[in-house]
Amino acid sequence: MTSTSESTEPSPQVETAAVVTHGHVDVGSAAERVQAVADRAGVTLVDDPREAGLVVVLGGDGTMLRTLARLLGSNVPVIGVNYGRVGFLASIRPEDLDRDLERVFAGEYVTVELPTLQVRLDGERHVAVNDVVVTSSILGRMIELAWSIGGEDLGTVPCDGMICATPSGSTAYNLSNGGPVLVRGLDAMAVTFIAPHSLDARPFVVPRGAEVTVRNATVDVAATLVVDGQRVAEIQPGEDVAIYLCEQRSLLATLPETTFFSRYRETFAS
Repeated sequence: MTSTSESTEPSPQVETAAVVTHGHVDVGSAAERVQAVADRAGVTLVDDPREAGLVVVLGGDGTMLRTLARLLGSNVPVIGVNYGRVGFLASIRPEDLDRDLERVFAGEYVTVELPTLQVRLDGERHVAVNDVVVTSSILGRMIELAWSIGGEDLGTVPCDGMICATPSGSTAYNLSNGGPVLVRGLDAMAVTFIAPHSLDARPFVVPRGAEVTVRNATVDVAATLVVDGQRVAEIQPGEDVAIYLCEQRSLLATLPETTFFSRYRETFAS
């Protein structure tokens, strides 16, 4: 298996699985269906996802992302049944749960390794599965962000913020701000400014090994650091944050026919 592609090895038959559910949607009946499929397939359901051979998520992209982040370093793949609004990362529709999960438990799935991002600020480190956002700490106030890639200065941009997105995160906040979609298989991140007050602040695609450094060049406004939708720190005027592709990767399991392009077409082009 390479770091940026689907596994070419046959997937093993699942012996143990765990179920993670949506926090705000009642999926009790779906969980019962998973239990019934597991019983028929001889799969033992365990409580701790890190001790499972596969994790089944009953939820949307938010639940998928939290589960992928939780399982970093565990070598446990995650497959989704879409009980959310978009469900771009999910492979299975609720109406097909029984049939498709039987296939998955029998080993009929592929595993994709997805790049993650590491953030370094003031000695603290955070890992993002989806994206890292630097934005103004005051709603409606523009900030100035000085930035560089690989140590080369790229100037200062007045804007509402900046998004650094993984391939899996490129179809979320990054896409809604006009950033590029990164196809699965790319070992890179997208860098996109939010509402830049500039005609030359274009999105960039940055490869592994090139660190993006962002400095809050605003005199009187702090910036907020958001990692996978969670506020984790304030960036004071003059402070730097470094963002780069992490060595850890998340493991997304999909049905063989559920390719990136088929999900993109179903989700965004219909």
